[in-house]
Amino acid sequence: MTESQLWSAPQSDGFTAHVNLPGSKSLTNRELVLSALAHEKTTLQNPLVSRDSELMIAALSSLGAEFSWSGADLTITPHELSGPARIDCGLAGTVMRFVPPLAMLANGEVFFDGDEGARKRPMATTIESLRALGGEVTSTDGKLPFTVLGAGSVQGGALEIDASASSQFVSGLLLSAARFDQGLVLTHRGETLPSLPHIEMTLETVRQRGVQAKTLSETSWQVMPSEISGGQIAIEPDLSNAGPFMAAAMVSAGTVTIPNWPTTTTQVGDHYRSILEQMGADIKLNDGLLTITGTGQINGIDMDLGEAGELTPTIAALAALASSPSRLTGIGHLRGHETDRLKALVTEINSLGGNAMELEDGIEITPAKLSGGTWHTYHDHRMATSGAIIGLVVPGVKVENIATTSKTMPNFSDMWLEMLGS
Repeated sequence: MTESQLWSAPQSDGFTAHVNLPGSKSLTNRELVLSALAHEKTTLQNPLVSRDSELMIAALSSLGAEFSWSGADLTITPHELSGPARIDCGLAGTVMRFVPPLAMLANGEVFFDGDEGARKRPMATTIESLRALGGEVTSTDGKLPFTVLGAGSVQGGALEIDASASSQFVSGLLLSAARFDQGLVLTHRGETLPSLPHIEMTLETVRQRGVQAKTLSETSWQVMPSEISGGQIAIEPDLSNAGPFMAAAMVSAGTVTIPNWPTTTTQVGDHYRSILEQMGADIKLNDGLLTITGTGQINGIDMDLGEAGELTPTIAALAALASSPSRLTGIGHLRGHETDRLKALVTEINSLGGNAMELEDGIEITPAKLSGGTWHTYHDHRMATSGAIIGLVVPGVKVENIATTSKTMPNFSDMWLEMLGS
């Protein structure tokens, strides 16, 4: 590791700032898939521009969709899907789980691979589900790399899967299901199912495209065969990416105002409002303006984050600075994210003098005085932002590879400094 790879986290003892968030990654990549499957053009307003979204655009472009930018708006013109194609998934779970079902609707061979870390992520459920739907998939170990031989159509019907490792397995199938001959009735048969709000987000985006899609039970969903409409679609700001900026207000007794916060949303990032209030923040939402003010005092929390696991790194960073212990559970599935986030968080908090312990399905954090040091990111954007949060009030924190935030926020370090008035 070279010194140039280390980012000295700036400190702050209070500030007032407006933060304009980029578009939602989760919504952007869902809408990109639906746009490539639609029967007419779609224009996405304010979609996220990041490594994940660029990987999705490249994947869908290689399969035949056409993309053109006009300012901050992106128009997608669908064409007949075809291979051969090589898909670079990078570290994007949405690409590696959303595109393979779509690839079955293409004619030809589609090869999937990704970064070294992506080859460790769970993919067996996607591969097994494609085979159960009649697809031909070549894979050596149930992970990346693998090849899908698309036949141009999928019969569909009823399918059972185990999505215990990620709700993205469910969403990936539901997004393409309207183009299956018989649609899809999908049932999850595992013991647990993380991030249920992400499945509701998927169903809502599908319904907004004129498709009949519904929840049959807590573990079963149906999408009817249908054309997928296009049109104009506005992308909400990314509420999960609001977390680090909201946390910054809390730890430094500052105030952050975020415009265009939706009144109702399917984004799990909206959970921050209730969670951070319990941890001591003052939060108000008026006419789309969310304002959060911190006192510098942070309360520990005992919470099941099973529905909002992606918020864990930010909450864990706050917990490491809290005045009382925290216990975050229901998040065992985070071991299969960009890195093993439970192990990574415990390792890095403890490396700064903290007291964190890994649980079977979560993390326990006891208050301890932190000191400076290198915060490693493991090529994980949310680990990077967690280090930035802690560095606001702990002198001498250096974040390794802050550029990994480009996965969802390419300008994070500039936005961070601008927020602090630097």
